[in-house]
Amino acid sequence: MVTMAVEERTILIREFDALRDCAGAEAVETMCEVGASGSGKLFLFTDLMGDPICRVRHSPAYLMLVAETGGATKEIVGLIRGCLKTVTCGKKTPRNGKPPVPLYTKLAYILGLRVSPSHRRMGIGLKLVTRMEEWFREKGAEYSYMATEKDNEASIRLFTGRCGYSKFRTPSILVQPVFAHRLRLPHRVAILQLALADAESLYRRRFSTMEFFPRDIDAVLGNSLSLGTFLAVANGGGPGEQEVTSANWAGTESFLADPPASWAVLSLWNCKDVFRLEVRGASRVKRWLASTSRVFDRAFPWLGIPSVPDLFRPFGFYFLYGVGGHGPDAARLVTALCAHAHNLAKEGGCGVVATEVASCEPLRVGIPHWRRLSCAEDLWCMKRLGEDYSDGSVGDWSKSLPGPSIFVDPREI
Repeated sequence: MVTMAVEERTILIREFDALRDCAGAEAVETMCEVGASGSGKLFLFTDLMGDPICRVRHSPAYLMLVAETGGATKEIVGLIRGCLKTVTCGKKTPRNGKPPVPLYTKLAYILGLRVSPSHRRMGIGLKLVTRMEEWFREKGAEYSYMATEKDNEASIRLFTGRCGYSKFRTPSILVQPVFAHRLRLPHRVAILQLALADAESLYRRRFSTMEFFPRDIDAVLGNSLSLGTFLAVANGGGPGEQEVTSANWAGTESFLADPPASWAVLSLWNCKDVFRLEVRGASRVKRWLASTSRVFDRAFPWLGIPSVPDLFRPFGFYFLYGVGGHGPDAARLVTALCAHAHNLAKEGGCGVVATEVASCEPLRVGIPHWRRLSCAEDLWCMKRLGEDYSDGSVGDWSKSLPGPSIFVDPREI
């Protein structure tokens, strides 16, 4: 990476140095409240292993910048992370009747803009964003986008008011607690874990035209944090339906050549080994009620009491990505996959499982979640950086209408 630095008003914007900046960057993270607030709840992110850049290092190209005060006593007072990837921004339908093909663009993502409370309203956030966008352009990015809470007025003012971003999409973050008991899977549903090659083939053949689909899906699925891809199908429940097992699974090509009436798929990502969450602001009464629910759940697991895990100390979670399916029973099969993911998260010692889907995602009804822990409308803002496109029919993606589904890359969570 190229070191970038400018000094103005005693503030230096430069590339993060892992040998000397970890403590300072962590201090800024600790001082900045992160996550959804309201109704007395607050999620805080805690990076693990003293590695502030760990949340972007799994991307194909990434950069972290810090803002440092000048003078004899140097202090890190701000930071920003950014990464780049190639994703689907639309599709083209051939005239010969063949299936639509994806149109790709080089996309940049801004993650984790932080400025110390004592140094806000000094233009540091704007300087960090401007420097990061310069790097994006140098790398050939055509668009840049960021995600924030819809009630984060300061962030929205900065990006839409001063940096030229426009409100683009409003996906939903859905969060389900991991209970002290295992969830029962629905009757006559088979869940298979796909081999890496089968998972990649399925995603490329059925979801490659989905908005934000990463062209390097093989790198995502093969990442050490990806815990597997799982397929759910009806298991011999109707006339003529064959029982599907790992023993008679013939691969994705055979499956898609003669698919069942309904099926669903999702993949699982281990965020627990990257950072932790923490809920703050809950009263003693709520803490006591949560603790009591866990006691009863452990004592009488067969009752299936929806207990509240201990979310008031740092906890890990698993992220569900690549949620998709087909057929009239797909939502029920997604519910089964979510139950399977919940049980895996319980074995992994997680506090919640979470996913993010388009606000109009048809399969959303099959994703169990607690409204109090979820966010009905996250906000994604986008900016067009470049004018050149690999295909002249793409147009300006930042002005396009939303589709029914999006692919949320777990590397950016």
